[in-house]
Amino acid sequence: MVHVLSSRTLLRPTDPERSRAFYGQALGLAVHREFGTGPERGTVYFLGGGFLEVSGRGTAPPSPDLRIWLQVADVAAVHDELRARGVPILRPPVQEPWGLLEMWIADPDGLRIAVIEVPEGHPLRSRP
Repeated sequence: MVHVLSSRTLLRPTDPERSRAFYGQALGLAVHREFGTGPERGTVYFLGGGFLEVSGRGTAPPSPDLRIWLQVADVAAVHDELRARGVPILRPPVQEPWGLLEMWIADPDGLRIAVIEVPEGHPLRSRP
């Protein structure tokens, strides 16, 4: 078995500054570390138990098959906060048949992001 010490999702946005503004300011993700210089420098954001690295420059938007899943304590409050910051909401929070409360947003390159609340009593309920 592979013993994983850390992990992160690597994102190569088409416009790194625009993506850093989205993840750092619009979403308000905390910065874990930064590296390099210039417009294509790297910024690593905390994502709960993982990390999102925005670095380099991509030549095309990400695959429509790629998604980011963010679990939050109160999806309704996050909805209101993101809407006030001007983040386009693809779908407001809805309780899904499988019991999760889900909201969908997208980053500037169209990468779909699920913002999830796991309600009390749901089998996935796990908060640090």
